[in-house]
Amino acid sequence: MSADFKALHQLYRAELLERTIPFWLKYGIDWQSGGICTCISDEGQVQSGDKYVWSQLRAIWTFSALYNKIERKPEYLDAATHIFDFITLYGRNDRGEWYFCLDQNGQPLFDGATSIYCDGFAIYGFTEFARATSNLHAIDLARQTYANVQLRLAQPGSYQTQPLPIPGGTKAHGISMIFASAFGELGDYLNDRATTAAALDHARQVMDVFRCPADQRLYEFVSLDNSRLTMPPGRVVNPGHAIESMWFMIHLFQRESDHERVRQAIETIRWHFDLGWDKEYGGLFLACDAEGSFWENKWDMKIWWPHTEALYALLLAYSISQEPWCLDDFQRVHEYAFSYFPVPEYGEWIQNLDQQGRRLNTLVALPVKDPFHLARALIYSVGVLEQLAKSQS
Repeated sequence: MSADFKALHQLYRAELLERTIPFWLKYGIDWQSGGICTCISDEGQVQSGDKYVWSQLRAIWTFSALYNKIERKPEYLDAATHIFDFITLYGRNDRGEWYFCLDQNGQPLFDGATSIYCDGFAIYGFTEFARATSNLHAIDLARQTYANVQLRLAQPGSYQTQPLPIPGGTKAHGISMIFASAFGELGDYLNDRATTAAALDHARQVMDVFRCPADQRLYEFVSLDNSRLTMPPGRVVNPGHAIESMWFMIHLFQRESDHERVRQAIETIRWHFDLGWDKEYGGLFLACDAEGSFWENKWDMKIWWPHTEALYALLLAYSISQEPWCLDDFQRVHEYAFSYFPVPEYGEWIQNLDQQGRRLNTLVALPVKDPFHLARALIYSVGVLEQLAKSQS
C-alpha cells in the first residue's frame, strides 16, 4: 500500500499539539500542590489526589521531549520544571530510591520505594530534562540513580517491581527493557561508554535471552539461569510490550551502527504484531500464551498503550527497512486506534476496551493516566513522518 505521509504528519502533529497536550495542560498539572495529577478520567476529572511517581517522572520526559523535538515553547519547560521541582523535593527516600506513590502533598504511600521501575523512569526523565535545560541537578540525580540501581540490579530479589511482582526464581524482560533504554539515553547524553555498555548488557539480555527466534516469541519471564519456563508465567507473551521493547532496541543499536541487531528487532516487531492482532475484531490483544490462547479473561482486552507503541514502531521499522508489511500493519493499527480510542471533546484517549471495542472501566494494573505512551508515540511518530513526507515529495 502507499501512504500520504504529509497528511499523516499533519494529523499526528494535530493529535499531539491540539488535543493530547492541551488535555494535560488544562486538566493535569497541579499548580497548587505540585506535580501532575495521575488519577484522572478520560474526561479530565481528578479521581484521587494520589500521585504515582513514575507518572511524574514520565511526564517530565514528555514535556521536555516536546521542547526538544517538537517546538521550543516556554509552557512545555514550565510544566516540566514544575513537576521536576515537586518530585525532586518529595520523591526519594534516604537511600536514594524513588518512591512508588505520593499523596497530593508529597507524602509517600504504599510502603515507600516498592518499584525499581520508578528509578528507571527517573534516569529517563531527568536525562531528557537535562537535554532541554542543561540543569546540573537533573543530570546529577540521573547519575546518582544510575549508580544506586546498578548495585540493586546486581542482586536479584533485592528490589521490588510493584504493581507486578517478578515471580520467584525468574527474571523479567521488563527490567532489561527499561534499563537498556534508560541507561542508553544517559550514556548517549553523557557520551559515556561505561554507561552505554551497561545499556548494551541489558539489550543483549532482551535480544538473546528473552527473545527466542526458534519460537518467534519474546517471553516476559525466564529462569534466573536463562532457561525457558514451560508453565505460566514463562509462556506469557505481551505483544505490545515486545513491540515497544523492539523500538527501544532499534534506538540503542542504531547509535551503535549495529545493523544486524536492528534487523532482528524489526523482525521481532513483525512476529508480535502477527501474534497479537485480533483477526476477528481488529486491535491488539493485551497478552496471550505463546501459542496465542488466553489463560485469563482480561487478556483479550484492547488497551490504548500497545496500539500507540505499535504505531511508532511500525513507522520506524518502515523508515529503516522500506518493507511493505510495515506500512500495511501500520495502516491497520492506525485505522483501529483512531476509530476507537480518541475522546475528541476532551483530547486524550480511552484507556481500555473489550475485545469488540466497547469501552471498559476495568483496571489493568494501576488507576493511573499519564501523558506518556500516547504523547511519546506521537512525538516520535511526528519526527519519522516528517522525514517520510520529505522523501515522498
